[in-house]
Amino acid sequence: MRATSPSLAKWGTLALWDTLSPLLPGLSIEVVESIASTNAELVERLRVVASSGRNRHVRADDLNPCLLVAEQQTEGRGRLGRAWQSAAGASLTFSLCLPLQRADWSGLSLVVGLSVAEALDPEAQHLGLKWPNDLWVSDGSHRKLGGILIEAISVGTSRVAVIGVGLNIQPLGQSVASLSEFHPGATAPWALSKLLPVLVQRLLRFEQHGFAEAAEAFAQRDILRGRTLTTTDPACPLGLAEGVDVDGALVLRGDAGTHRIVSGEVSVRPAQVAY
Repeated sequence: MRATSPSLAKWGTLALWDTLSPLLPGLSIEVVESIASTNAELVERLRVVASSGRNRHVRADDLNPCLLVAEQQTEGRGRLGRAWQSAAGASLTFSLCLPLQRADWSGLSLVVGLSVAEALDPEAQHLGLKWPNDLWVSDGSHRKLGGILIEAISVGTSRVAVIGVGLNIQPLGQSVASLSEFHPGATAPWALSKLLPVLVQRLLRFEQHGFAEAAEAFAQRDILRGRTLTTTDPACPLGLAEGVDVDGALVLRGDAGTHRIVSGEVSVRPAQVAY
């Protein structure tokens, strides 16, 4: 483990490493004060390994899991290239790179969102999940608490997931939610320690069983189910959400019948919420 300005003790990373390393052998944990993007940093590292691996055998150590935490991201981004606002002390931003042996990653972002919700709101009183990668407060205000960005990098014969998570810990504006609304006094280090063990356990189960194993738990927090949605999919611009299938696809009932949306490049919103 290594860190720059913020101390590892402040983030409790020694205790976190003790908890996670039996599940993720070879895990490293890094904490930095400021970075452009934790996802971009880990993706670039993997690309360097992949490039050098063309001239030599990729070593197992090259693919060890790595958790990179930043107190602040200056160029954070979400799905579809959207900017992700963060501020030191008010946000939790981290990325985890992890080789996954499973060939089918369908529903991976849903599992990540589910694990965050389960860790921070185990009684399902405050957090809902919006397909495919957002956490919203479930008070009907359609405010976003966090988002997930997953990128896949091929390194030799392995495929590595770079899983980025951004959460609002303290208020960052009226249109977004914050963890402090239902966890007064919450800090980014506290949230990290709560959610990482649940996230890792869910990821290991996903690797074995896929999204189907988590589908029922996701359905209990599905904030879109039963709502009329607008989408950017020209094949179904408007439809009634009927839930998420066992492969992680969003199922809509439109004028032409049942329609499945499988691509995260499609945006969906409750019909009364503007893009």
